[in-house]
Amino acid sequence: MSRSLESVVKEALGLSVLKGTGQAGGGSINTGSVYESNKYGRIYIKVNSKLGARTMFEGEQASLEALSAPGIVTVPKPIKVVDQPGGGAALVMEYVEMEGGLRQHAALLGEQLARLHLHNSTLDAKAQQSTGSVHKQGEDDQYVGQFGFHVNTSCGYLEMDNTWCDTWEKFYACKLEKQISMVEKNDSERKARELWNKLLPKLSLFFEGLHITPALVHGDLWGGNASENDKGPVIFDPASFYGHAEYDLGISYLFGGFSGKFYEAYHKVIPKAQGFEKRKELYKLFHYLNHWNHFGGGYKSSSLSTLQTCVNYVYL
Repeated sequence: MSRSLESVVKEALGLSVLKGTGQAGGGSINTGSVYESNKYGRIYIKVNSKLGARTMFEGEQASLEALSAPGIVTVPKPIKVVDQPGGGAALVMEYVEMEGGLRQHAALLGEQLARLHLHNSTLDAKAQQSTGSVHKQGEDDQYVGQFGFHVNTSCGYLEMDNTWCDTWEKFYACKLEKQISMVEKNDSERKARELWNKLLPKLSLFFEGLHITPALVHGDLWGGNASENDKGPVIFDPASFYGHAEYDLGISYLFGGFSGKFYEAYHKVIPKAQGFEKRKELYKLFHYLNHWNHFGGGYKSSSLSTLQTCVNYVYL
């Protein structure tokens, strides 16, 4: 982190001490470093220089706050988003010691994630006694009756439109449409559009017989965004919204990192509903397309084959 950004962080947080520890982290999207501070103890500062970095980090901050509110899962506590001199932004959060990957606490995370997904539905009875659904940050005891989020979030660095929708089918169709449109624009790819145009009119078949209650999801829960320490599992780097609980498992199947104990514990709390395996492919589809739009044609084959699989489900 540059000295100019250090000065911005110190001023924004009212710090007299901000000293680097030499520990660094990050992934393919952001860089990060660990600092000692006089006010917050150890903090972690994530930095991104892209034009939309502030929107991305504000979405992550809102996601972490929402995930933390029910007291079910453990996430780093966000502190503040600041603008980076010269462009981009930074997200300051508490530093959480993690051991890297899930080993001892995979089953516990599976159970916690399922309970998180059920939390909003437990508030349904209370919502019936009030007028309408509430989507305001900070009113965490209110049932949320629509699909979306109060701010846009980013899966990777690509912003997701979280405008509230009355149905999950419509909300998810919009998510996929945006990905398909980006593929067309960036890669001049026509096959994806052809398959999507076949799939879209039949999308409702994936949800036949289901009553989908909005669930708060992490949104980007692949193996690299879950870890543990001696207190239990920790999840981070979320892209949250209220959606179908099953969606949250979609990316977990792409890159590994979750043992059978994780899924067994999850489904002990939330059993697989009819059509689960078909919807698993539908939810993997978003992440394949999103990776194609982030990282290029290396994900083209997986995206098109998953699209074709979904088309086959509804036409064959």
